[in-house]
Amino acid sequence: MSSSLVISFVRWTWLRAFLHNGWWLVASLYMVVDAGLSAAQIVLIGAVQGIFALLGEVPAGVLADTFSRKWSLVLSQVLMGTAMVATGLVTSFPLLLATQVLWGLSWTFASGADIAWITDELDQPELISAVLSRTARAQLTGAATGLVALGALAWATRRDVAIVVGGSAMLVLALYVVLRFTERRFTPARTARWSTSWTIFRSGVALVRQSPEIRRIFLATFLINGAADAGGRLAPKQLLDLGLPVSWDPIVWLTGIGILALIVGAVVLRVVEKRLDGEHASHSYRVAAIVGAVGMAVLAFAPDSVSASAALVIVSGIAVPLTRIIAVIWVNARTTSAVRATTHSFLAQAEYLGEVTCGLAIALIATLVSLPVALAGSAALFVLTAAVMRRPTTPAVEPRTR
Repeated sequence: MSSSLVISFVRWTWLRAFLHNGWWLVASLYMVVDAGLSAAQIVLIGAVQGIFALLGEVPAGVLADTFSRKWSLVLSQVLMGTAMVATGLVTSFPLLLATQVLWGLSWTFASGADIAWITDELDQPELISAVLSRTARAQLTGAATGLVALGALAWATRRDVAIVVGGSAMLVLALYVVLRFTERRFTPARTARWSTSWTIFRSGVALVRQSPEIRRIFLATFLINGAADAGGRLAPKQLLDLGLPVSWDPIVWLTGIGILALIVGAVVLRVVEKRLDGEHASHSYRVAAIVGAVGMAVLAFAPDSVSASAALVIVSGIAVPLTRIIAVIWVNARTTSAVRATTHSFLAQAEYLGEVTCGLAIALIATLVSLPVALAGSAALFVLTAAVMRRPTTPAVEPRTR
């Protein structure tokens, strides 16, 4: 039974990453080339989407803890697929803004609910860290495959066709969750559901307030996601400013970097799988943050685009996936079943807040000073994150009861 659960979960994660990342590659080009959106409009879409996702994250997590983790995932898939299909059917800025807001909101219903579902349904605390690590690898390999497959489909047909196909497949994936995901260990609230939701929210807040270790990983997540997101958004411009090899189209070059980073990430996660939890977690997180700082510093002051590209692979392929999965495992081991999805939603909020606040600060530096200095600011945030994780870690004991 447990083997079947894990296989279903890993396959679903791979398929979702395949469709999501391949779709986004095509959609990002579609919004620029076919819809003709300006840089300001693209940035505005990202900002509005982030605000809605930030506001919706915790209510969605509480909903999963109150009603159902499985059906939260189904709802997420339906909303996600709908938004993806609709994107390929419109070109006006207001309608694209609406589809992207819906797309961002769809992720809030899956954020936390997926980890809570597999943790409680598996009910084997000694295995869950390995399962989550395996899932993270599947996410990376699925993403790399999706970039190639949907990118090729868009090249062979049209971008809007590939977008609609990807979105339709995401809708079908909701049926996979309905048919393959069980929910035997979760007890939904039968009466006074809104009162129960409020109680779950307060319990989640109380858990975070009582746990210095959870607060520490929230702070680290806030800092490192701000650094990684801002650096990632500025990296393409830095590569273009340095001058890509004349025989390479920028899209091909950047896609190649993305695929290579995903493959590197999957390999690294496999190698260090046994050092992602327990007493090793803090040290591994700190090392990953230092690696990210070095990579971002090289990206900032690289003499050419080849060395800058290698630095970007290091940041995107090593620092980002390692810190992200360690944070998920860290929080998962220190929460309880009753508020698991809610607590993971708090972690996602820390990510969004970091991306918005730190990202805006670094963007301001890029505007007022220079792009290399802004990237150096991202490197400094990686260093600060490593310093935050230097404090001793309290071992986590996975709760067994709800």
